[in-house]
Amino acid sequence: MQYFDFRSDTTTHPTEKMRQAMASAQVGDDVYGEDPTVNALEQKAADMLGKEQGLFVTSGTMGNLVAVLAHCARGEEAIMGTQGHTFLHEAGGVSAVGGVVIHTVPNQADGTLALQDLQNALRNTDDIHEPVSKLVIIENTQNFCGGVPISLEYTEQVAAFASEHNLLLHLDGARIFNAVVALGLPASKLVAPVDSITFCLSKGLCAPVGSVLCGDAAFISKARRLRKMLGGGMRQAGIIAAAGIVALDEMVDRLAEDHRRAAMLAEGLRTNNKVHLTKNSPQTNMIFFTLDESVPLSVGEFLGAMKQEGILLMDSGPGEYRMVTHNDISDRAVEASLEAFRKVLS
Repeated sequence: MQYFDFRSDTTTHPTEKMRQAMASAQVGDDVYGEDPTVNALEQKAADMLGKEQGLFVTSGTMGNLVAVLAHCARGEEAIMGTQGHTFLHEAGGVSAVGGVVIHTVPNQADGTLALQDLQNALRNTDDIHEPVSKLVIIENTQNFCGGVPISLEYTEQVAAFASEHNLLLHLDGARIFNAVVALGLPASKLVAPVDSITFCLSKGLCAPVGSVLCGDAAFISKARRLRKMLGGGMRQAGIIAAAGIVALDEMVDRLAEDHRRAAMLAEGLRTNNKVHLTKNSPQTNMIFFTLDESVPLSVGEFLGAMKQEGILLMDSGPGEYRMVTHNDISDRAVEASLEAFRKVLS
């Protein structure tokens, strides 16, 4: 049976051109800095984001972990959102591995962290009982607030706040290029205010694996040592980096198609009175929704029934579901999903 997989843009398959690039990639030992394809990917990513250097890492989780460990000493504190990926979905690594204290503040409905909440979260540096506030982490696009793109103006405000209080600012930019497309801004401009950024090659950009962490040269030098400590020295990694180069060259602009299909999906769901869109969906490539209370299906029953119709999706919270459009989701897939909704909820 053919399935259309709306669970996440992480389920994308590499394109044929990526497979060809991987098969013919020039490689060397990246731990020695001798893999030309990895070096090219890191420089391309840094140039696109307007940062001095990049570092190829296995995943966004590793990129965020390395960034926090490079910015914070053990016992120092990172302030982040209650809906942030680093807090919710990275196995508590910054604390478990790095001894960094997590201080959460609530994400607003638009994905931002209120500046007053950040102000209230600051520790008293003169009080020896308290950890030292060192880092703020924001996310763009903000996944569990609806895939919302965060504006340049807001990022500038947080950066100014961080600078005023001697804090650093890291951006979990797993889907930063979705924000770039949605906001119509160059990536380098959108992330200019932040000290560091991680972005994923393996989500909407369709590469099979990997993320890139970018920042200034001193930061990346420190991060490279930490990557090695965490087991991220991948030797002849050019084979997978080659797909990342294709991703950056060819897959950024086409994210607009994913946004178009998310809008198409949302428009179809609005005609079904047993589905209620949430989180102002869609804002980029994500749809969040709940089912009407008259629907007698449990979460497991609904997901199972949709799977029987060839549609895979995920639950994202109590009574809420998420669907994500990506390169492997066609117009036909959207139409098939809408038909599955009609059949399952009839």
